[in-house]
Amino acid sequence: MNRAGATGMAQIAPTRDCSEPRRLLRTGDVMALVVGIVVGAGIFSVPAVVAANSGSGGALMLAWVLGGALSLAGALCYAELATSYPHSGGEYHFLRLAFGDRVAFLFAWARLTVIPTGSIALLGFVFGDYATQLLPLAGARSSPLYAATAVAMLTAVNAAGLRSGRRTQNLLTLLQVGGVVAIIAAGLALPLPVASLPMVQATPEATQWGLVLIFVMLAYGGWNEAAYMSAEVVGANRNLPRALVWSIAAITTLYLLMNFAYLRVLGLAGMGESPAVAADMMDRVLGGRGAQLISVAVAVAALTSMNATMLMAARTTYAFGRAAPMFSSLGRWNARLDAPVHAYLVQAAIAMALVGLGTLTRHGFTTMVEYTAPVFWLFFLLTGIALFVLRARTRPGATRPFSVPLYPLTPLVFCAMCAYLLYASVRHTGVGAVVGLVVLATGALVLLAGGEKAVPRSAPGAERPVEPPASHGKGES
Repeated sequence: MNRAGATGMAQIAPTRDCSEPRRLLRTGDVMALVVGIVVGAGIFSVPAVVAANSGSGGALMLAWVLGGALSLAGALCYAELATSYPHSGGEYHFLRLAFGDRVAFLFAWARLTVIPTGSIALLGFVFGDYATQLLPLAGARSSPLYAATAVAMLTAVNAAGLRSGRRTQNLLTLLQVGGVVAIIAAGLALPLPVASLPMVQATPEATQWGLVLIFVMLAYGGWNEAAYMSAEVVGANRNLPRALVWSIAAITTLYLLMNFAYLRVLGLAGMGESPAVAADMMDRVLGGRGAQLISVAVAVAALTSMNATMLMAARTTYAFGRAAPMFSSLGRWNARLDAPVHAYLVQAAIAMALVGLGTLTRHGFTTMVEYTAPVFWLFFLLTGIALFVLRARTRPGATRPFSVPLYPLTPLVFCAMCAYLLYASVRHTGVGAVVGLVVLATGALVLLAGGEKAVPRSAPGAERPVEPPASHGKGES
């Protein structure tokens, strides 16, 4: 999320020197990033919670369709913002333009200390848990050790350059989607022995839609990260919206097929009572080999999401460093590697610290979910509102590279969803949520103590959507 001056639709003026991002990503690259970050470990566990609170199989499938529709509404809002105001800072830039420097600072602080760094640590624990099942290393500390190792190795891959990070992401996404497709095929195509027929047990009388949607949207989370690549996408005006729409369509299809496979093998009640729904399904159709396959699939999914999160989150940190004098060291772009190396290193250090926190609490995954959720939905809501603010400041009749269909209904639906999930994330989470909000409040204290050095610099900008700058003479196809 991004921001610029509150008084003048400010936008960081593109100087287009050799130390800035170049347009190297095409539609397929963006899709690999979005699918990789969204189709993470959630689809292997969240469906059990959704099933336990669904009154019927039809309601369960409808919930996943609604999740895809709501994600699409948000993606269309982000597509307008990212193509009208292309910048490597993504949401940071949009928020700065709409609400001013101080809100931009708080968002950048949250991105640095809470949202993606907490997600990286969370995914590290998921990877560690499943890698430990395949190859235990150090007893009770095996999972944190795997988590820390994954953070270090993927940071090194991405700090080595955009091409290295992009190729790694494309390969991991291919393996991840291949694993998901294999699981779907096993659940839908293989014959079921009599003992593995779906369980017939009591189910809820009515669907608990509020709780169901919280977890469904958790599984869909992450598509917004594409906004951070808007300054690095070839032909962004056309390719970025297309990549977002196609990615969410593909993700929704995968989720529906996965849940249908779960229903076929376990039944609704069996899904709801399963502590590891994907593992139970594979164990029924393939026996012990199924459990090993699931461990590999979840470990790869966690690594895929970690890599995509690292690659995209570092862009906000870089944009923040470019704007705020106090954090200028974070705003260095390595032109030779096409990467914000300093931002990667700081991001990794904070993620490592959060892995340590999760290790101390002995509830790493749960602690990180609670830690990130309220802050995430707060700024998601503000970004949706930013679209209305920036539209209001744009001169009538201005041409936009991409416009949200059915405006203002689409962004209103998106904002309503964010507001509800912000409320739910505070109500249903525990100590971790309090810690995350305290860390955000600490950012406000840093802002007050740092004075002008902490406030991002405003630069003059246009009062209407702008076309992205030229990409070093390369065509945008």
